[in-house]
Amino acid sequence: MSDHAGMRLPPLPAPAPPLTPEQMAHRAVGNRPAEVTKPITISPYDPRWPARYDTEAAKIRNALGPRALTVEHIGSTAVPGLPAKDRVDIDLIVADPADEDAYVPALATAGYTLRTREPHWYEHRGLWNDNHDVTLHVFGPGCDEHLRHLILRDWLRTHPADRDTYAAAKHAAAAAHPMSMANYVHAKAAVIVDMLRRAGLQAG
Repeated sequence: MSDHAGMRLPPLPAPAPPLTPEQMAHRAVGNRPAEVTKPITISPYDPRWPARYDTEAAKIRNALGPRALTVEHIGSTAVPGLPAKDRVDIDLIVADPADEDAYVPALATAGYTLRTREPHWYEHRGLWNDNHDVTLHVFGPGCDEHLRHLILRDWLRTHPADRDTYAAAKHAAAAAHPMSMANYVHAKAAVIVDMLRRAGLQAG
């Protein structure tokens, strides 16, 4: 587990409604579908997920060299014992996510394609590997959302009861919104905010 004891605490995320179909379409890059095309499935924890992360992190670092300021395994697949979608999430910190020419072509050599562009949300960019069992989230230095990812991950790793609560919330959200990633994400938001608040975050 990474040591983030001296890390700045970001504010809690601002409440937001689920993305509209138009917003989902606007953020999509290339020919990717704006929404899921098959039901969202939550799988039991797979002990192979950390190894998948290690393999991909090595590819990313080899492709970018010092341009990869930080590479971190985040999301549910980074929490032992937590059920998750069978897709590893990785945060990549670069100097300027908006400067796509500085990292997207290099990541293409590692098998990644730019699939999401959200300039309004921390200049977030999302890249997928070919079979999309890995999603790479690109942010800039000191990004609040990246810090929240680390804090939530480490909280869930060290609070088994909350890990189980979050697992139940994920299963419920997938059952209620099997064909909408926007609504699935929104349905889990209150549980996440509660845990971040207890981890020390406050409203901005």
